[in-house]
Amino acid sequence: MRLGLLVALFSFVFDQISKYWVREDLLGGHGMIMVNDYFNIVTAWNTGVSFSMFNNFGIWGIIGLSLLALAIVGYLLWWMKHETSPLLQIALGLIVGGALGNVVDRVVLGAVFDFLDFHIGGSHWPAFNAADSFICIGAGLIIVESIMTRLKVKEAN
Repeated sequence: MRLGLLVALFSFVFDQISKYWVREDLLGGHGMIMVNDYFNIVTAWNTGVSFSMFNNFGIWGIIGLSLLALAIVGYLLWWMKHETSPLLQIALGLIVGGALGNVVDRVVLGAVFDFLDFHIGGSHWPAFNAADSFICIGAGLIIVESIMTRLKVKEAN
C-alpha cells in the first residue's frame, strides 16, 4: 500500500502545484497562451466531470460530484490496501491522487481548473489538467495489468 500512497501523494501535489503555477504565474490574468500550432495553455473552468458533462448543476453538482469522487477514492484505497501487484498499486495511486486534486479544486475554487488545450486547426480536444492525465494513465495501467493477467492465466491452461 505504501507505494500506491506515495504515488497518490506525488500526483496530488504535482497536480495542485501545476494548476497554481499556470493559473497564478504563467497565465497571470491572460486567458490563453498560444504555444504552437497544436497546443495552447488556456484558462478553462469545469464544474462538471470529463468533457464538462453535468456542468449545469450548480452547488449541488459540486457537492454531488465531490462526494461521488470521495466514495470512489475510498474504494480505491481499500483495493490498494489489498493489492499485491506493484503496477496496480501505482495505477491506483495515480487515480487517487488525480481524483483528490480535482476534488480540492471543486471544493476550494468551485470548479476544476483545466489548462492543457490540444487542437488540430479549429478542432479542440476538451481542455484538461495533470489530475485528468494521472487518472487516465492509472486507468490505462489497470487495463494493461488485466490483459497481462488474462494472458498469463491463458498460457497456464
